[in-house]
Amino acid sequence: MTQWRLRSKRGPSGKLIQSHGKKRRMDAGRDFYPATLGKVKAVQIRTRGGHSKNVLYSSDCANVMKDGKCVKAKIITVKDNVANMQFSRRNILSKGAIVDSDIGLIKITSRPSQDGAVNAVFVRAK
Repeated sequence: MTQWRLRSKRGPSGKLIQSHGKKRRMDAGRDFYPATLGKVKAVQIRTRGGHSKNVLYSSDCANVMKDGKCVKAKIITVKDNVANMQFSRRNILSKGAIVDSDIGLIKITSRPSQDGAVNAVFVRAK
């Protein structure tokens, strides 16, 4: 379901604020489609102003900064996700998620659904 980026109908005190216009296409956001663990699948979508954005639907590898060098790590499972408790159960990749990989625990620093890549930093070895 589309998320609308409109001003709240209520003020800080709870009073009703009169709307200043109707809904426009620019006020509508995209549907929530989280990046999950799986075979790599990415698409390019059109954004405002004719620009484009790479959206990652699923990925099974991450670019990890370890000891000042970038290495590619295979993701095994999502251990913890501070954004939502259910995300770790559903293996959803989002910024700040602690992920178990073949080189150890890593923390995701990019926004996969926005950036189109999974970048991470090394946390600790297994």
